[in-house]
Amino acid sequence: MDIEIEIKITKPDGTAHTEKIATLTKGADAIGEIGLSIGESKELLLKLQQEIVSAQCAVFSAERSRCPCCGRKMRCKARGQIRYRTVFGDVAVESPRFYHCQCHEGPANTFSPLTDLLSEHIAPELLWLETKWASLVSFRVTADLLKDVLPIDKRLNPDTLRRHLGRVATRMESELSEGRFSFIETSAAQREKMPNPEGQITVGIDGGYVRSRDKGQSHFEVTVGKLIPPDRPDRYLGLVQSLDDKPKRRLHEVLKDQGWQENQPVTFMTDGGDTVINMAQHMAPASEHILDWFHITMRITVMQQYVKGLAHHNPEDAETIARRLRQIKGYLWNGNLHDGQLVIEDLIFDLDDTETDYASIKALRKAVSEFETYIANNADMIPNYAERRRYGERVSTGFVESTVNTVVGKRFGKRQQMRWSKQGAHLMLQTRTRTLDGTLRGKFEQWYPGMKADKNTRIAA
Repeated sequence: MDIEIEIKITKPDGTAHTEKIATLTKGADAIGEIGLSIGESKELLLKLQQEIVSAQCAVFSAERSRCPCCGRKMRCKARGQIRYRTVFGDVAVESPRFYHCQCHEGPANTFSPLTDLLSEHIAPELLWLETKWASLVSFRVTADLLKDVLPIDKRLNPDTLRRHLGRVATRMESELSEGRFSFIETSAAQREKMPNPEGQITVGIDGGYVRSRDKGQSHFEVTVGKLIPPDRPDRYLGLVQSLDDKPKRRLHEVLKDQGWQENQPVTFMTDGGDTVINMAQHMAPASEHILDWFHITMRITVMQQYVKGLAHHNPEDAETIARRLRQIKGYLWNGNLHDGQLVIEDLIFDLDDTETDYASIKALRKAVSEFETYIANNADMIPNYAERRRYGERVSTGFVESTVNTVVGKRFGKRQQMRWSKQGAHLMLQTRTRTLDGTLRGKFEQWYPGMKADKNTRIAA
């Protein structure tokens, strides 16, 4: 069978133009012939896009070919072409250049209307699509994927995608206002008059490591966070703190985007590291800071492994040390910090009296000493974990551990061999976190309002 496809375009003045854009010959004898093939659909979409974009640009140029002051038609100096990259292929658009009318003086003798309309030679939706997929998978895979399913220019390469993603992330960074010492904007009296908040926001912050491409440095640390509000989708946060000079401002902006108000309680859960603690301090008036139970138990588990090595040589001492570790874990779980620290001190004395040169004992002495310092430094952040668990409150940042794997591991490390600069990783984190929590499209619609769904568009059923 023969199929002809035509497009009809009606201009604002009522004149209509019909153009045949495709003629297809399709069989009906095999399953592979049913429907459009990928190649046919890509060619059809490209021709359709060329007609639509050319018509839109022609109308825009015609409307601006007359002087806005006197209405006189302006002289055309020359006609060139603009290559406009869209989701459905590259379109060469005719771009006329006009002389300014003599009734008023302008900054230049001539102007091109399309330079205002097409200020960027890439469609916002294509830029969004490139940024989204490049944030999820490698640049090369993204380029291959887009070229497989869309009539994208075959010259699209990973370097182009990297530049486009960097441009989007840099624009996001430029919108981040300058930080200040205090982010609390209301007084206690003002907060008392605020309506009651919907619930508590939980913020988990942790760190991960990325392979570095800089000589003399194998890895560098990135900070990842997850915000869990009571009535909104979760949000992600990512940054390279050794590079970022506004980490607190970044966290504050994400809280505000989640509808947070300053009388709303916020629970910050961290691993006790100085960088993440400093990032969350002085952020919210109604806040509490909790040391993640996972990181406490992880350190105790490591010490228990050393005790197992001692058990082969000195079972009695190993059982005594193991019992003290269980006591420490029980005291800390129930928020009994005083007794827990006393048992840690007793364990240190017992290890000093243990006469052995086994490597496991030496490592255990060091681990217990570091654990004592860790607990002392974070004593103010250790609650009664058992009580929190009974009331259904979070005691661990296990959800952040999975976030580190989602945000960092699956794109920056694991089986991938790519190495990153701090700047490149930081920019990638900005687009990747927005892609994962679903806010990237909203950011593009904020920049380009024309990307919002047009309710007036009717598709024939």
